[in-house]
Amino acid sequence: MPRKNSTDPIATIGIDIGKNTFHLIGLDKQRAIVMQTKLSRRQLGRRLVNVPCCLIGMEACSGAHFIGRMAEQLGHQVRLIPAQYVKPFLKGHKNDYRDAEAIAEAVQRPTMRFVRIKTAEQMDLLALHRVRSRLVSQRTGVINQMRGFLIERGIAVAKGPNSLRKVLPEILGSCDDVLSPMIVRLIEELSDDWRRLDIWIDDLTEEIELLANEDTCCRRLMTVPGIGPTISSAIVGAVGDASGFASGRDLSAWLGLVPRQMSTGDRTILGRITKRGNRYVRTLLEQAAHIILVRRPQTVGQGLWDWIEAASKRLHRNVLIIALANKLARIAWAVLARGVAYQPKGPSHVR
Repeated sequence: MPRKNSTDPIATIGIDIGKNTFHLIGLDKQRAIVMQTKLSRRQLGRRLVNVPCCLIGMEACSGAHFIGRMAEQLGHQVRLIPAQYVKPFLKGHKNDYRDAEAIAEAVQRPTMRFVRIKTAEQMDLLALHRVRSRLVSQRTGVINQMRGFLIERGIAVAKGPNSLRKVLPEILGSCDDVLSPMIVRLIEELSDDWRRLDIWIDDLTEEIELLANEDTCCRRLMTVPGIGPTISSAIVGAVGDASGFASGRDLSAWLGLVPRQMSTGDRTILGRITKRGNRYVRTLLEQAAHIILVRRPQTVGQGLWDWIEAASKRLHRNVLIIALANKLARIAWAVLARGVAYQPKGPSHVR
């Protein structure tokens, strides 16, 4: 790409984001490089204030949303690009300036796909979900470790945390000949960790439910079968009002709930689901689909349940769960994008 000393205004800026330093490439309307600079985090805001309003592109990452909101407040048009869509525009060996140049090229493409900038409220909501997800994983690890110590001593416990919670006091009190004092002490300390994690998870769940009940979008999503405060707040935190997706299929594709396509000519080949995008929300929707199939809630309308019964005759149960999760994602998009609550076609015949 040509470089020139020009008085033409900057039309596009590509920013390669670092932890402490940022590399900027500025292009004019003829796509010639007219600015190439390296700034610290503190200098970035002052520099963008002195640049005429222009198009700014950045790779979507955890720190890009804050910088994007700051640049928008200064009057710039900001677009975030998934990193995998920038790579084809990278020329030669990789360095920070060439990364910024590739971003500046990619952000100008008319068919490029962009990531919506998340609000501060969305980031706060997602932070609660991340902490809760980590704690749930830790609690599962503690329970599995306790079960492992017991099975090594010939004590088998039925699956599920409730089963272990019920029999644990009896095991610790009546197996002195099997469990050594050290193992008893370790299991008691792990049990204390388990209780602390339960309390912390319950507190976070209450806070998430409170925020979900106060949010209009979350309340509309909770009218969808299988979707409660946790799932609705996770969806709103991840996609906002879903205006960044043109259709429900785009949302389900972003969640990785559509089959991988490998088609050529007249042959259409569909494989397994892509599992791309937000894994956390995808997992929650799969759990919601499983709950619908097991509990058959009365909120499922006649139309949706007829579809489930027809699909169950031709699909394996695991495939049906994914298909239903896909359908729930599309329904969630319709609820958010159209601003209306879920309206089933008819009363459920399920009791």
